[in-house]
Amino acid sequence: MSAGLLIAAGASTVKVGQHAAAAPGMFGAVLALLGVLALIVGLGWLLKRMPGSGFRPAEGLRVVASLTVGAKERVVVVEVNGTQLLLGVTAGGINTLHQLPDPLPAPTPARLPDFKHLPNFAQLLQQRLRKEP
Repeated sequence: MSAGLLIAAGASTVKVGQHAAAAPGMFGAVLALLGVLALIVGLGWLLKRMPGSGFRPAEGLRVVASLTVGAKERVVVVEVNGTQLLLGVTAGGINTLHQLPDPLPAPTPARLPDFKHLPNFAQLLQQRLRKEP
């Protein structure tokens, strides 16, 4: 038998006028998207709860400050059970540079700018458009 006859023999017959299977509508697509997002959030929560996942910070150990001083070098202040250490971190290893006698002061949180006193954008645009170079 030729290949064309085998393909034709294996194909199922389709009746004329038969409707195609309905594709999922917008509701189905949104439902599938929400299901995938819920799965991602659920797996993230589960991974966070598992021991040794790497997401949980070490107890008694906290990075207070960090400063990059080179391509692969950093100076880091780490607090270990109330004692702050100044560490030098390189690609080759980690060295203790100094044990701080007094802890560093807590950094002040950055203030958001006050947008109430900014000039009106529409007025600034009109002024710029009226000016001729």
